[in-house]
Amino acid sequence: MADKTLDTLFHETLKDIYYAERKISTSLRKMARAAQTEELKQAFQTHEEETQHQYERLGQVFEMIGKRPQGKTCDAIEGIISEAQEIMEEFKGSPAHDAGLLAAAQAVEHYEISRYGTLKTWAMQLGMDDAAKLLDQTLQEEVATDEKLTKLAETVVNSAAQGNAA
Repeated sequence: MADKTLDTLFHETLKDIYYAERKISTSLRKMARAAQTEELKQAFQTHEEETQHQYERLGQVFEMIGKRPQGKTCDAIEGIISEAQEIMEEFKGSPAHDAGLLAAAQAVEHYEISRYGTLKTWAMQLGMDDAAKLLDQTLQEEVATDEKLTKLAETVVNSAAQGNAA
C-alpha cells in the first residue's frame, strides 16, 4: 500500500474525469436535441463546445505528469447521465421536461465542480502549478455554467414547467 500516494490518487481521479468529460459531451448533444426551449438547447450546445476544450485541457495535464491520456469508467457520471436519459424518456413532451433536463445538467455541473476543485487542490499540494492553473480554468468555467443554468431555470424553464397548473 506504500505506493498509493497522493500522486497515484491524482492520476486515478484525472482518468475518472477524463472519461466523464467524454460521456458528458455525448450526453449534452442528446440533451440539446431533446430540449424543448430554444434557450436551454443553446445552453447545452454552448456547454458541449466548452466541454471539448476542457477535454483537451485534461490531455495537457496528463502530458504535464508524463502519463498517457486515458479514462477509466466513472460510475458517478454514468448514474447521473442515466437519470438524464430517464427524464428525456419519461417527461418527453411534458411541460416539466426541460426543468428535469436542466436539473440533470446541474447535477453534472456539481459533480464536475467537485472533481475539478479536488484536482486543483491536489495539484497545488503536489507542486504542479501549471496543472493547477489549467484545472482552475475549467473549474471556473463549470461554476459559470452552473450559474447560467440557475438563471435559466429561474427566468424561463421552471415557470414553463408548471404548465397549466400555474
